[in-house]
Amino acid sequence: MKQAIDVGLPAIGQPFSWAVKAGGLLFTTHGPVRADGSIDTGPVERQTRLTLQNIERAIVVAGGRMSDVAQVLIYMTDERDMQVIDAVYREFFSAPYPNRSSVAVRALVVPGMRVEMVVYACIGDFAHGTEPSISRDPSA
Repeated sequence: MKQAIDVGLPAIGQPFSWAVKAGGLLFTTHGPVRADGSIDTGPVERQTRLTLQNIERAIVVAGGRMSDVAQVLIYMTDERDMQVIDAVYREFFSAPYPNRSSVAVRALVVPGMRVEMVVYACIGDFAHGTEPSISRDPSA
């Protein structure tokens, strides 16, 4: 069963949840959204930091930590921003890094928004090496 996670950000008036947990996995998408719901359209470094802070908040509220992140998809409006995005990214993640894909797009939904990230994290027992035993006996 899936569960919406309250990350403390306001609803955006679209059929959208900031974070959803299902089957021990967390699915969350964030951009540079401030606590009041406004979008930071300033320098990409500041936008990236705010985006990753939002992601970190979602993961912590869901019961995880940044090391639980398995995959990050980064959308940016200018591929030349990748070096700056990488520098801020390293403030939040360390090796072994999550699997990652980075894509330059023509535009994001809000004019001036330069980065958005989609994150998949394994939260719960599986994340910390306590996988349940699996019986090979079909009658079990």
